Amino acid sequence: MAKVNLNVQLLEMSQNAISLIYVACRQCYSEKFAGDIFLDNPASIEKQEAFVKSIVASGHESPLEHVKFTFAIEGVSRALTHQLVRHRLASYSQQSQRYVKAKDFDYIIPPAIERNPEAKNEFEKLMAAIQQSYAKLISFMGQDNITGEAANQDARFALPQAAETKIAVTMNCRELLHFFEHRCCSRAQWEIRQLANKMLDICKEKLPAVFSESGAKCKALEYCPEGEKFNCGKYPVKSKV
Repeated sequence: MAKVNLNVQLLEMSQNAISLIYVACRQCYSEKFAGDIFLDNPASIEKQEAFVKSIVASGHESPLEHVKFTFAIEGVSRALTHQLVRHRLASYSQQSQRYVKAKDFDYIIPPAIERNPEAKNEFEKLMAAIQQSYAKLISFMGQDNITGEAANQDARFALPQAAETKIAVTMNCRELLHFFEHRCCSRAQWEIRQLANKMLDICKEKLPAVFSESGAKCKALEYCPEGEKFNCGKYPVKSKV
């Protein structure tokens, strides 16, 4: 058992991403076949990037759905993935607590708890106690010849939300923009905000024409839509703009 840290890796992204978005958008306004536009595309990559930037700025986002990113994510809690999977226009493949036995499970410690020595000590004692109880439950069921996944699927009920999990996530560019708008906001829970910011850094590096201005929704709006009560101070509230 140990505290673990967030790790995010890009597994794959759509090839020819700029050209795909460019051609998909051009198809909306052209008599030509998208296949011919793609093969005979005379525009330089610089012109295509400028065009895609204008698409994003205009809010014409449907062509962005043709390009996707797939991330490998580890060092996150079950509490985080419960929030993550609420973004429904995505694909998820998560480590199963039914098929993967939680032997010496790793965990995530919230920063507010880690900063307080007494709270951290209590948290770590709790994780150790849960691990011991989990192992006992597996053992007790083994006495009734319940083993493997049959035992795991019931013993996992005792595992905490802090338990570390691993997940593969695929989102298209339009959904990623939406994800970043909500989860990069200072009001988002700290762990998923940390994940969103790491994913955003990768997207900005790989596809700046789409993501260079992406982030919390206040960045594009230039005001805070959350109201006075939840305003972080980075932007004024809408009523003061």
